[in-house]
Amino acid sequence: VQLQASGGGLVQAGDSLRLSCAASGHFFNRYVMAWFRQVPGKEREFVSAISGSERTNYADSVKGRFTISRDNAKNTAHLQMNSLKPEDTAVYYCAANGGLWGTQTFEYDAWGQGTLVTVSS
Repeated sequence: VQLQASGGGLVQAGDSLRLSCAASGHFFNRYVMAWFRQVPGKEREFVSAISGSERTNYADSVKGRFTISRDNAKNTAHLQMNSLKPEDTAVYYCAANGGLWGTQTFEYDAWGQGTLVTVSS
């Protein structure tokens, strides 16, 4: 599967952004889709994941502010980010695997190219 992330940009604290991840290939509804983020000098960290049955998981730092969703008919996943904070500034990556419910980067075998989110204070 190939992934294409989009939707990043420069916003002010308190604003919202919606990231999208378009996936190619078949059997999208079986994939676990996830979002990770990374800032320079730090490891890539888990943000959120959604299973084919729309079970969701969130990092504590984004709970209540971010919402992950998917549209299996369009082979897309989204991350709605509200009440953005400067500490949310990072390159956001979408990722996919064939059904493993995980939060670690090694559990995902397909990655998008990343989209930069910058939140100014």
